[in-house]
Amino acid sequence: MTQTAQPQTRDVMIRTNDLWKTYVMGDEEIHALRGVSFEIKRGEYVAIIGPSGSGKSTLMNMIGCLDSPSKGEYWLNGKLVSDMDDDELAYIRNKEIGFVFQTFNLLPRASALHNVELPLIYNGTPSSKRLEMARKALESVDLGSRMNHKPNELSGGQRQRVAIARALVNNPSIILADEPTGNLDSKTSQEIMDLLDILHARGNTIILVTHEPDIAAHAHRVVSILDGRISKDEIIKK
Repeated sequence: MTQTAQPQTRDVMIRTNDLWKTYVMGDEEIHALRGVSFEIKRGEYVAIIGPSGSGKSTLMNMIGCLDSPSKGEYWLNGKLVSDMDDDELAYIRNKEIGFVFQTFNLLPRASALHNVELPLIYNGTPSSKRLEMARKALESVDLGSRMNHKPNELSGGQRQRVAIARALVNNPSIILADEPTGNLDSKTSQEIMDLLDILHARGNTIILVTHEPDIAAHAHRVVSILDGRISKDEIIKK
């Protein structure tokens, strides 16, 4: 693994320096990110917001180690991930990042317990230990009584809770939630946002990607993206 020393204080979880992402479309260059620089501290609750085409999804892919920048540096928990190869990025994704997606991304034929176990299977955690960890993760999102149910036996909100438990099971450095309420009704959306509030209060670092201002308002800091640049970065008073 890459082990370059991190040029920053230990309370900084994420640091980007002049991050660019450029796509070549025929003879044209599309700059999805244009020199993005910011920091996120350990334990922060940050929303990244912007309209379609603003670059927020590209930035999310960078933060989540799903893609690499064309130029610039990205540090995550003391590691320079912008210089890593695909295998190293896969390791970092599994170890450092808990993903929560709009579409849940659950295996339809697997129980809630098995869905939550998956990241532990990929990283080689022994079966006896991973069952215990998966049970605890489901209990932490109030789904201990539904752990043997399959996704089609659960409501949309319960499926998203399973996805959140899966994100938590590895005790990741950050929880990265991409439009986590996009497929839910307003009441269930509020329940999921309340759960994220609880997880943040427990000390989790949460990054929420959304295009909805009312969802972004749950965070304690909102970073607005427009045309591939940070247009605003403000603290939300609670």
